[in-house]
Amino acid sequence: MTQETFLDRENGRATLAQIAHDASVSMSTVSKVLNARTGVSKATRVRVEALLVSSGYSRRGSEHSKSTLIELVFSDIGSIWSLEIIRGVERVARQNGLSVILTESGDRHSPAPDWIKGVLQRQPLGVILVFSDLSADHKRELNTRNIPFVVVDPAGDPATDVPSIGSANWSGGLLATRHLIELGHRRIGIITGPEDMLCSLARLSGYRSALEAAVIPFDASLVKTGDFHRELGVSLGRELLARPDRPTAIFAGSDLQAIGLYEAARALDLQIPRDLSVVGYDDLPVAQWVDPALTTVRQPLVEMAEEATRLVLKLRTDRHTENIRLDLAVNLVQRASTAACGN
Repeated sequence: MTQETFLDRENGRATLAQIAHDASVSMSTVSKVLNARTGVSKATRVRVEALLVSSGYSRRGSEHSKSTLIELVFSDIGSIWSLEIIRGVERVARQNGLSVILTESGDRHSPAPDWIKGVLQRQPLGVILVFSDLSADHKRELNTRNIPFVVVDPAGDPATDVPSIGSANWSGGLLATRHLIELGHRRIGIITGPEDMLCSLARLSGYRSALEAAVIPFDASLVKTGDFHRELGVSLGRELLARPDRPTAIFAGSDLQAIGLYEAARALDLQIPRDLSVVGYDDLPVAQWVDPALTTVRQPLVEMAEEATRLVLKLRTDRHTENIRLDLAVNLVQRASTAACGN
Protein backbone atom coordinates (compact mmCIF):
# COMPACT_ATOMS: atom_id res chain seq x y z
CA MET A 1 0.00 0.00 0.00
CA THR A 2 1.51 3.32 -1.02
CA GLN A 3 1.49 6.58 0.92
CA GLU A 4 -0.87 7.99 -1.74
CA THR A 5 -3.51 5.58 -0.50
CA PHE A 6 -3.70 7.67 2.67
CA LEU A 7 -3.14 11.19 1.39
CA ASP A 8 -4.93 13.75 -0.69
CA ARG A 9 -2.48 14.58 -3.48
CA GLU A 10 -3.28 18.30 -3.42
CA ASN A 11 -2.84 19.04 0.27
CA GLY A 12 -0.99 16.02 1.65
CA ARG A 13 -3.67 15.16 4.21
CA ALA A 14 -5.57 11.95 4.76
CA THR A 15 -9.14 11.85 3.45
CA LEU A 16 -12.06 10.10 5.06
CA ALA A 17 -12.76 8.23 1.82
CA GLN A 18 -9.27 6.74 1.86
CA ILE A 19 -9.54 5.84 5.56
CA ALA A 20 -12.93 4.19 4.93
CA HIS A 21 -11.41 2.21 2.05
CA ASP A 22 -8.44 1.02 4.11
CA ALA A 23 -10.66 0.11 7.06
CA SER A 24 -13.08 -1.74 4.73
CA VAL A 25 -16.02 0.25 6.07
CA SER A 26 -18.41 2.86 4.72
CA MET A 27 -17.92 6.63 4.95
CA SER A 28 -20.89 6.78 7.32
CA THR A 29 -19.12 4.36 9.66
CA VAL A 30 -16.01 6.56 9.74
CA SER A 31 -18.27 9.55 10.43
CA LYS A 32 -19.88 7.68 13.33
CA VAL A 33 -16.46 6.99 14.81
CA LEU A 34 -15.38 10.61 14.42
CA ASN A 35 -18.53 11.86 16.13
CA ALA A 36 -18.70 9.10 18.79
CA ARG A 37 -22.09 7.90 17.59
CA THR A 38 -23.49 4.43 18.23
CA GLY A 39 -23.87 1.66 15.69
CA VAL A 40 -20.20 0.72 15.37
CA SER A 41 -18.63 -2.37 16.88
CA LYS A 42 -15.70 -1.99 19.25
CA ALA A 43 -13.32 -3.77 16.86
CA THR A 44 -14.30 -1.52 13.95
CA ARG A 45 -14.02 1.59 16.11
CA VAL A 46 -10.52 0.60 17.21
CA ARG A 47 -9.47 -0.13 13.60
CA VAL A 48 -10.77 3.21 12.32
CA GLU A 49 -9.20 5.15 15.21
CA ALA A 50 -5.85 3.48 14.49
CA LEU A 51 -6.03 4.51 10.83
CA LEU A 52 -7.00 8.07 11.74
CA VAL A 53 -3.87 8.30 13.88
CA SER A 54 -1.44 6.44 11.61
CA SER A 55 -2.51 8.44 8.54
CA GLY A 56 -2.06 11.75 10.33
CA TYR A 57 -5.67 12.69 9.75
CA SER A 58 -6.82 15.92 11.37
CA ARG A 59 -10.22 17.39 10.70
CA ARG A 60 -9.89 20.94 9.43
CA GLY A 61 -11.66 23.68 11.36
CA SER A 62 -13.89 24.48 8.39
CA GLU A 63 -15.39 20.99 8.57
CA HIS A 64 -17.24 21.80 11.79
CA SER A 65 -16.80 25.55 12.05
CA LYS A 66 -20.46 26.06 12.96
CA SER A 67 -19.73 25.12 16.56
CA THR A 68 -20.02 28.03 18.98
CA LEU A 69 -19.13 26.14 22.16
CA ILE A 70 -16.15 26.19 24.50
CA GLU A 71 -16.26 23.22 26.88
CA LEU A 72 -14.98 23.81 30.43
CA VAL A 73 -14.36 20.62 32.42
CA PHE A 74 -14.00 20.43 36.23
CA SER A 75 -13.81 17.60 38.72
CA ASP A 76 -15.76 19.80 41.18
CA ILE A 77 -17.93 22.52 39.74
CA GLY A 78 -19.61 23.63 42.97
CA SER A 79 -16.94 25.74 44.71
CA ILE A 80 -16.57 29.52 44.72
CA TRP A 81 -13.04 28.90 43.37
CA SER A 82 -14.62 27.33 40.28
CA LEU A 83 -16.79 30.41 39.77
CA GLU A 84 -13.67 32.53 39.21
CA ILE A 85 -12.50 30.17 36.45
CA ILE A 86 -15.96 30.22 34.88
CA ARG A 87 -15.98 34.03 34.91
CA GLY A 88 -12.71 34.22 33.00
CA VAL A 89 -13.66 31.65 30.36
CA GLU A 90 -17.12 33.13 29.87
CA ARG A 91 -15.72 36.66 29.47
CA VAL A 92 -13.44 35.75 26.56
CA ALA A 93 -16.03 33.43 25.03
CA ARG A 94 -18.62 36.23 25.05
CA GLN A 95 -16.14 38.62 23.39
CA ASN A 96 -15.81 36.11 20.57
CA GLY A 97 -19.53 35.40 20.20
CA LEU A 98 -19.23 31.95 21.80
CA SER A 99 -21.00 30.07 24.58
CA VAL A 100 -19.58 27.98 27.42
CA ILE A 101 -20.73 24.50 28.35
CA LEU A 102 -19.77 23.20 31.82
CA THR A 103 -18.95 19.54 32.45
CA GLU A 104 -18.18 17.84 35.77
CA SER A 105 -16.12 14.67 35.38
CA GLY A 106 -13.36 12.63 36.97
CA ASP A 107 -11.04 13.66 39.79
CA ARG A 108 -8.40 16.38 40.08
CA HIS A 109 -5.95 14.40 37.93
CA SER A 110 -7.98 13.65 34.79
CA PRO A 111 -11.56 13.48 33.49
CA ALA A 112 -13.46 10.20 33.68
CA PRO A 113 -12.88 7.72 30.83
CA ASP A 114 -16.40 8.16 29.44
CA TRP A 115 -15.99 11.94 29.15
CA ILE A 116 -14.35 11.68 25.74
CA LYS A 117 -17.47 10.17 24.15
CA GLY A 118 -19.56 13.17 25.15
CA VAL A 119 -17.07 15.76 23.97
CA LEU A 120 -16.66 14.07 20.59
CA GLN A 121 -20.43 14.12 20.18
CA ARG A 122 -20.65 17.80 21.16
CA GLN A 123 -17.72 18.81 18.91
CA PRO A 124 -16.85 22.08 20.71
CA LEU A 125 -14.42 24.61 19.27
CA GLY A 126 -12.04 23.77 22.10
CA VAL A 127 -11.77 22.33 25.59
CA ILE A 128 -10.41 23.90 28.80
CA LEU A 129 -9.70 21.46 31.61
CA VAL A 130 -8.98 21.97 35.32
CA PHE A 131 -6.91 18.81 35.73
CA SER A 132 -3.32 17.58 35.73
CA ASP A 133 -3.25 15.99 32.32
CA LEU A 134 -5.09 13.97 29.70
CA SER A 135 -4.56 10.35 28.78
CA ALA A 136 -2.66 9.58 25.58
CA ASP A 137 -5.84 8.17 24.01
CA HIS A 138 -7.86 11.28 24.84
CA LYS A 139 -5.16 13.53 23.38
CA ARG A 140 -5.05 11.51 20.17
CA GLU A 141 -8.82 11.55 19.78
CA LEU A 142 -9.05 15.31 20.34
CA ASN A 143 -6.15 16.02 17.99
CA THR A 144 -7.70 13.88 15.27
CA ARG A 145 -10.93 15.90 15.49
CA ASN A 146 -9.02 19.22 15.59
CA ILE A 147 -10.41 20.02 19.04
CA PRO A 148 -7.65 21.96 20.84
CA PHE A 149 -7.33 21.70 24.60
CA VAL A 150 -5.63 23.67 27.39
CA VAL A 151 -5.22 22.81 31.06
CA VAL A 152 -5.75 25.69 33.49
CA ASP A 153 -4.22 25.63 37.00
CA PRO A 154 -2.83 22.11 36.52
CA ALA A 155 -2.96 19.95 39.63
CA GLY A 156 0.16 18.09 38.53
CA ASP A 157 2.90 18.52 35.94
CA PRO A 158 1.31 18.23 32.48
CA ALA A 159 3.12 16.43 29.68
CA THR A 160 5.09 18.62 27.26
CA ASP A 161 2.39 18.24 24.59
CA VAL A 162 -0.32 19.66 26.88
CA PRO A 163 -0.59 23.47 26.81
CA SER A 164 -1.29 24.86 30.27
CA ILE A 165 -1.83 28.12 32.11
CA GLY A 166 -0.95 28.25 35.80
CA SER A 167 0.49 30.63 38.37
CA ALA A 168 3.73 31.10 40.31
CA ASN A 169 2.90 28.92 43.31
CA TRP A 170 6.43 28.81 44.72
CA SER A 171 6.56 32.61 44.73
CA GLY A 172 3.17 32.69 46.45
CA GLY A 173 4.39 30.47 49.28
CA LEU A 174 7.50 32.60 49.63
CA LEU A 175 5.55 35.88 49.70
CA ALA A 176 3.07 34.66 52.33
CA THR A 177 5.73 33.31 54.68
CA ARG A 178 8.11 36.23 54.22
CA HIS A 179 5.29 38.63 55.13
CA LEU A 180 4.73 36.79 58.42
CA ILE A 181 8.46 36.69 59.15
CA GLU A 182 8.72 40.44 58.55
CA LEU A 183 5.98 40.90 61.18
CA GLY A 184 8.23 39.14 63.69
CA HIS A 185 6.64 35.67 63.64
CA ARG A 186 8.96 32.70 64.11
CA ARG A 187 6.56 29.84 64.83
CA ILE A 188 4.67 29.77 61.55
CA GLY A 189 2.38 26.86 60.74
CA ILE A 190 1.17 25.88 57.31
CA ILE A 191 -1.90 23.96 56.12
CA THR A 192 -1.22 22.67 52.64
CA GLY A 193 -3.27 21.04 49.94
CA PRO A 194 -2.98 17.42 48.77
CA GLU A 195 0.52 16.01 48.52
CA ASP A 196 -0.11 14.81 44.96
CA MET A 197 -0.84 18.33 43.68
CA LEU A 198 2.05 20.31 42.23
CA CYS A 199 0.68 23.63 43.49
CA SER A 200 0.63 22.32 47.09
CA LEU A 201 4.23 21.15 46.88
CA ALA A 202 5.36 24.41 45.27
CA ARG A 203 3.71 26.56 47.97
CA LEU A 204 5.24 24.40 50.69
CA SER A 205 8.64 24.74 49.01
CA GLY A 206 8.22 28.53 48.96
CA TYR A 207 7.34 28.43 52.67
CA ARG A 208 10.47 26.43 53.46
CA SER A 209 12.65 28.73 51.34
CA ALA A 210 11.42 31.79 53.23
CA LEU A 211 12.19 30.13 56.57
CA GLU A 212 15.63 29.11 55.36
CA ALA A 213 16.43 32.62 54.11
CA ALA A 214 15.49 33.99 57.56
CA VAL A 215 17.54 31.27 59.33
CA ILE A 216 14.41 29.89 61.01
CA PRO A 217 14.56 26.10 61.57
CA PHE A 218 11.97 24.11 59.67
CA ASP A 219 9.62 22.26 62.03
CA ALA A 220 7.80 19.43 60.25
CA SER A 221 5.23 19.23 63.08
CA LEU A 222 3.92 22.66 62.03
CA VAL A 223 3.02 21.32 58.57
CA LYS A 224 -0.48 19.90 58.13
CA THR A 225 -1.52 18.30 54.85
CA GLY A 226 -5.16 18.34 53.82
CA ASP A 227 -7.15 19.69 50.90
CA PHE A 228 -8.23 23.16 49.89
CA HIS A 229 -11.68 23.07 51.52
CA ARG A 230 -13.01 24.78 54.64
CA GLU A 231 -13.64 21.61 56.65
CA LEU A 232 -10.00 20.60 56.90
CA GLY A 233 -9.08 24.20 57.63
CA VAL A 234 -11.21 23.78 60.77
CA SER A 235 -9.91 20.37 61.87
CA LEU A 236 -6.24 20.90 61.03
CA GLY A 237 -6.37 24.42 62.44
CA ARG A 238 -7.62 23.00 65.74
CA GLU A 239 -4.71 20.55 65.79
CA LEU A 240 -2.18 23.32 65.36
CA LEU A 241 -3.84 25.75 67.77
CA ALA A 242 -4.42 23.19 70.53
CA ARG A 243 -0.68 22.68 70.95
CA PRO A 244 0.93 24.13 74.08
CA ASP A 245 3.52 25.70 71.76
CA ARG A 246 0.97 26.78 69.18
CA PRO A 247 2.10 28.84 66.20
CA THR A 248 1.61 32.61 66.29
CA ALA A 249 0.84 32.64 62.56
CA ILE A 250 -0.50 30.17 60.00
CA PHE A 251 -0.27 30.21 56.23
CA ALA A 252 -3.33 28.47 54.78
CA GLY A 253 -3.11 26.95 51.31
CA SER A 254 -6.42 28.48 50.21
CA ASP A 255 -8.85 31.17 51.32
CA LEU A 256 -11.40 28.44 52.09
CA GLN A 257 -8.91 26.76 54.43
CA ALA A 258 -8.27 30.14 56.05
CA ILE A 259 -12.01 30.61 56.67
CA GLY A 260 -12.03 27.22 58.39
CA LEU A 261 -9.02 28.34 60.42
CA TYR A 262 -10.98 31.41 61.57
CA GLU A 263 -13.63 29.04 62.91
CA ALA A 264 -11.03 26.94 64.72
CA ALA A 265 -9.53 30.05 66.32
CA ARG A 266 -12.93 31.29 67.52
CA ALA A 267 -13.66 27.91 69.11
CA LEU A 268 -10.48 28.32 71.18
CA ASP A 269 -11.25 31.97 72.07
CA LEU A 270 -8.31 33.21 70.00
CA GLN A 271 -8.62 36.56 68.27
CA ILE A 272 -7.28 37.26 64.78
CA PRO A 273 -4.84 38.97 64.42
CA ARG A 274 -4.15 39.69 68.12
CA ASP A 275 -3.49 36.06 69.00
CA LEU A 276 -3.00 34.57 65.55
CA SER A 277 -2.03 36.01 62.18
CA VAL A 278 -3.52 34.27 59.14
CA VAL A 279 -2.59 34.40 55.45
CA GLY A 280 -4.75 32.70 52.83
CA TYR A 281 -4.29 31.95 49.15
CA ASP A 282 -6.33 32.77 46.01
CA ASP A 283 -7.92 36.15 46.93
CA LEU A 284 -11.45 34.98 46.30
CA PRO A 285 -14.14 37.66 46.79
CA VAL A 286 -14.99 36.13 50.19
CA ALA A 287 -11.52 37.14 51.45
CA GLN A 288 -12.73 40.75 51.68
CA TRP A 289 -16.02 39.83 53.39
CA VAL A 290 -14.77 37.85 56.38
CA ASP A 291 -14.01 39.63 59.66
CA PRO A 292 -11.21 40.55 59.88
CA ALA A 293 -10.61 40.88 56.14
CA LEU A 294 -8.13 38.24 55.05
CA THR A 295 -4.55 38.91 54.05
CA THR A 296 -3.96 36.56 51.13
CA VAL A 297 -1.88 35.74 48.08
CA ARG A 298 -3.76 36.79 44.99
CA GLN A 299 -3.79 34.02 42.41
CA PRO A 300 -5.12 35.58 39.18
CA LEU A 301 -7.75 32.92 38.57
CA VAL A 302 -9.91 35.00 36.23
CA GLU A 303 -6.88 36.08 34.20
CA MET A 304 -5.60 32.50 34.06
CA ALA A 305 -8.94 31.35 32.67
CA GLU A 306 -8.97 34.21 30.18
CA GLU A 307 -5.49 33.31 28.93
CA ALA A 308 -6.44 29.65 28.66
CA THR A 309 -9.49 30.56 26.54
CA ARG A 310 -7.47 32.84 24.25
CA LEU A 311 -4.90 30.10 23.84
CA VAL A 312 -7.44 27.42 22.97
CA LEU A 313 -8.90 29.72 20.29
CA LYS A 314 -5.42 30.40 18.91
CA LEU A 315 -4.65 26.69 18.79
CA ARG A 316 -7.78 26.29 16.72
CA THR A 317 -6.05 27.90 13.74
CA ASP A 318 -2.36 27.58 14.67
CA ARG A 319 -1.38 24.15 15.90
CA HIS A 320 2.30 25.21 15.97
CA THR A 321 1.76 27.03 19.26
CA GLU A 322 1.65 23.78 21.23
CA ASN A 323 4.02 22.93 24.11
CA ILE A 324 3.14 26.15 25.94
CA ARG A 325 3.44 26.43 29.71
CA LEU A 326 2.68 29.87 31.13
CA ASP A 327 2.69 30.74 34.84
CA LEU A 328 1.16 34.12 35.74
CA ALA A 329 2.56 36.21 38.58
CA VAL A 330 1.00 36.31 42.05
CA ASN A 331 1.08 39.08 44.66
CA LEU A 332 0.37 39.54 48.36
CA VAL A 333 -2.78 41.47 49.30
CA GLN A 334 -2.41 42.81 52.84
CA ARG A 335 -5.59 43.21 54.87
CA ALA A 336 -6.46 42.96 58.55
CA SER A 337 -5.77 39.33 59.44
CA THR A 338 -2.02 39.77 60.03
CA ALA A 339 -0.22 41.88 62.65
CA ALA A 340 3.14 42.13 64.41
CA CYS A 341 3.89 39.18 66.64
CA GLY A 342 3.16 39.98 70.27
CA ASN A 343 4.95 36.94 71.69
